[in-house]
Amino acid sequence: MTQTNAENSLLERYFKLSQRGTSLKTEVTAGLTTFIAMSYLIFVIPGQFLIAAGIPPASATAATILSTAAATLLMGIYANLPIAMGSGLGLGAVFTFIMVGSMGLSWQTALGAVFISGVLFFILAITNITKAVIEAIPPLLKSAIGVGLGLFIAYIGFKGAGLIVPAPGTILTLGSLKQPNVLLAITGLSITSILMARNIKGAFLIGILATTVIGMFMGVAKIPAGLDDLISFVPPMPTATFGQLDIGAAIGYGLVSIIFTITIVDLFDNIGTLIAISGKAGLLDENNNLPDINKALLAGSAATMIGGIFGSCTVTSYIESAAGVAAGGKTGLTSVITGLLFLAALFFIPLAGLVPGAATAPVLIIIGALMIGEIVHIDFTDFTNALPAFLTIILMPLTCSIVEGMAFGFIAFTLLKLVAGRAREIHPLMYVLSVIFAIHLYMK
Repeated sequence: MTQTNAENSLLERYFKLSQRGTSLKTEVTAGLTTFIAMSYLIFVIPGQFLIAAGIPPASATAATILSTAAATLLMGIYANLPIAMGSGLGLGAVFTFIMVGSMGLSWQTALGAVFISGVLFFILAITNITKAVIEAIPPLLKSAIGVGLGLFIAYIGFKGAGLIVPAPGTILTLGSLKQPNVLLAITGLSITSILMARNIKGAFLIGILATTVIGMFMGVAKIPAGLDDLISFVPPMPTATFGQLDIGAAIGYGLVSIIFTITIVDLFDNIGTLIAISGKAGLLDENNNLPDINKALLAGSAATMIGGIFGSCTVTSYIESAAGVAAGGKTGLTSVITGLLFLAALFFIPLAGLVPGAATAPVLIIIGALMIGEIVHIDFTDFTNALPAFLTIILMPLTCSIVEGMAFGFIAFTLLKLVAGRAREIHPLMYVLSVIFAIHLYMK
């Protein structure tokens, strides 16, 4: 047997390629497809979130790439699923604008909170509490959380693009279209939207790069002076952030806030993505459940801890994995290929430093538009559903807090169902969650 055949045989046995109806060539293609679809996070996560939180740029980018690569490899090797993981956009917003911004935590303390949330996620996974919480929350609130998070992300995008600015009389107003960065953001939004409409693979990445090049001609982005501005033959490491998490300070701030600020959102992100992508890959059983889902959840919890150690915001499952699944990916080998490609991306960190915020902001706006689609699953004709969903959705962007939106939505749902004599629609655990949310609001 040749070495190539032996390697193929090993991969076949470990990842069960033929059993899942796939091949080595298909898995490699799928892994590349997933990488192209989600590689925009290399620019967006540091540029829109981590650097704004005070993390040094080079370490922010390196930490994002390493966290994404390590987590995706873990999901592929341990859980054998074609699902890539990376620093989450919504969770990046929580990290920067809520924990560091609203709560006033240092980024070191926020990283400690990220690590703690990973530990809590791990405990929830091995004790099956995760499953109980998910089953307790009504589908309409799960959809509302997704919509509210989408609006919050879009708001951050509009603000980062300069399309909305503070105004004394109206709180917010339209930014000046005469500003070069605003014009560049509109150009980027147009380019990326056209690519999306044409179903071009890697639309986000292509849009970011094209907008950056245009920005160079407009004087908004730096023009590379040499090869060193594009590639690094000795890839930088997250020296300023690795191991800098402050767990003690995070615990001292209060675990309740940490639980509801990160863990619950991370839990919903992972569960929703896992089920959706596994369904597209044909990996669900006859009851639409994912066999060995705990492996995936444990991988997700470990990934969150990895993010805290390296110096990035919470790592979660990426819906862009659907691109790889659409290309035929059905096993963890798809994720392994994606993870290895992210490691290779370390050599291109200098390129990330050339990308202006106006080039990444359009991605957040479009992702917000995609996430709002969940609203079709909410029955607004029933007031006991309409108000809780509305409060959840509207208060997330207005308060710049995912937790506050969830709190008002959960409490309103429980209260309205009770007074309407429809207590049978309330899962017992919802009472517990509502009380905890009420305590959280009272303690603010």
